[in-house]
Amino acid sequence: MASQEGCRDKRNNQEDLAIPRTEWDLSPLLLGNDDPKIEREQKTIVEDTKRFVEKWKPRTDYLENPAVLREALDDYEKWLRSHGAYGDSGYYVSLRRAQDQTDPDLKAKETVLNDRGKKTTNQLRFFVLNVAQIPLNEQPAFLAYPGLSDYRHYLERQWAKAPYLLAEQSENILSRKSSTSYSNWIRMREDFFSRQEKQVLQEDGAKATKTYEEILSLTGSKNKEVRDDAGRAMSEILVDMSGICEAEINSVLEDKMTNDDLRGYARPDTSRHLQDDISTEVVDAMIAAVSGRFDISKRFYELKAQLLGLPYLHYHERNVEIGEVAKEYPYREAVDLVYESLYELDPEFGEIFADFVKNGRIDAYPRKGKRGGAFCSYDRLPTPVYILLNYTNKLRDVMTLAHETGHGINDEIMRQKQNELNFGTPTFTAEVASTFMEDFVLQNILKDANEEERFTGMLMKLDDEMSTIFRQVAFYRFEQQLHSSFREKGYLSTQEIGEVFRSNVAAYMGEQTAKGSHNWWMYVGHFRYFFYVYSYASGLLISKSLQNSVKESPRSIDNVKEFLAAGRSETPENTFGRMGVDITDERFWEAGLQEVDRLLTETEKLAARIG
Repeated sequence: MASQEGCRDKRNNQEDLAIPRTEWDLSPLLLGNDDPKIEREQKTIVEDTKRFVEKWKPRTDYLENPAVLREALDDYEKWLRSHGAYGDSGYYVSLRRAQDQTDPDLKAKETVLNDRGKKTTNQLRFFVLNVAQIPLNEQPAFLAYPGLSDYRHYLERQWAKAPYLLAEQSENILSRKSSTSYSNWIRMREDFFSRQEKQVLQEDGAKATKTYEEILSLTGSKNKEVRDDAGRAMSEILVDMSGICEAEINSVLEDKMTNDDLRGYARPDTSRHLQDDISTEVVDAMIAAVSGRFDISKRFYELKAQLLGLPYLHYHERNVEIGEVAKEYPYREAVDLVYESLYELDPEFGEIFADFVKNGRIDAYPRKGKRGGAFCSYDRLPTPVYILLNYTNKLRDVMTLAHETGHGINDEIMRQKQNELNFGTPTFTAEVASTFMEDFVLQNILKDANEEERFTGMLMKLDDEMSTIFRQVAFYRFEQQLHSSFREKGYLSTQEIGEVFRSNVAAYMGEQTAKGSHNWWMYVGHFRYFFYVYSYASGLLISKSLQNSVKESPRSIDNVKEFLAAGRSETPENTFGRMGVDITDERFWEAGLQEVDRLLTETEKLAARIG
């Protein structure tokens, strides 16, 4: 139970949240695009980098003496925490670019700052490479030294990467060419998508011009005429974008292939697993377990089509909302719902969310030129979390707010205990906090529901679980086949990519639903960040375990907070192992899938009863 002081805080927060802020306040970073702080900060970065290089580049004693390595790592951690290679300026410009992807001045500033940052990173690359090359037989002595305990797993991570690292000059070249060979292609595609507009049918029967993000939202309309027209508009946008997307995806696939070949990665997804600090065997086991139960997702979409009186769902209408939960949720109401749910779960969670809203950490509404989708961004320990939404008053948008807030809470809890070298979340566990918070918010919304409302809520939950678990695993398999086909053929047409995508959609949704899905890979940004999508499935399945523990014993929320605080201080296997969760056991994943199966069976029975 919250203390009386906490209750007063809650009331004060509720008053402050009555008129929530809906745009970012970036003043903690910069006061504007032309803030003089940019050049002052860049000068500081140059000076601090020079001091570090002059102190440590001529030396090798830190590679031989654990006490000296502790001093060197302290200096490196301080450099990263103070500004790193990009500073507040780089963070600010990346956020402003997300708000407006069409501003040429912002594009120019981002290019200049990125170039400076890469040059600065290259100057310190010697240090990371040298640490990674400490001989295998000498590593145990460093790990056993008490003074290095804060950096123990950081060192283990660097040593795991050692076999795939190149010489310093080669690493610098790869870093410098990454913008032209990779990042610029992705930004181009995002910029073009952000400019897309079409006239579409609205709920009131009138036609209006909408951005592609708003059109995408309308594909979930209960009104079939509206969602079909939105599907038509999206298909037209994708056809218009097909030439650009074909060139873009082939370029980033070639860049990825080249990098993997130079480094000697055995599989296209090896680098992702290494970066995420997770074994390939664990990921393969999870992918196999979910793929083996695609019958669950097919059953769900058959049920959904039946409830809508349709022979099957078209791909664009897979997220159509059923029942009264499809009512609109104005942003102010969404803020109240998320705050109440999180505060009830743990007062600290509610306080963190309230701070996000009150201090301008959430940019809520879609605008022309604004990046699509949603994200939660953090940079370094001293800098704030920022959340981007494209809020359109749907319950799904409420869930997205809860989801991204989960990431933000994870970041805030983590910064309380970790140093800069351990500040961050491996992709494998990144989605645990987000899906954990999201599910509790939905449960809180539906806790007083009648049977019909509960049925609708169960469908909503199943919708999310199909998208989060089965769809993302199908996407992962699509990426595996995409990279394999590219490496075999050297170039893939839009039609060839579309057929690979369609076949994987059919695997989890059925052949009929997969018709017409060929071009829908184009707007999925995650495919450009390579094999990220598996983490949604692993995150939700692990989250189910944590949710069950909290439901059985509310005091186990302390274990959840311990997980949130862990950051990158140990492997995910060890983090969850201390909590009694064995993610290396295939039965663990099967148990989570069985829960989804049980919920679907209950929903099918309830559907038959309600009629």
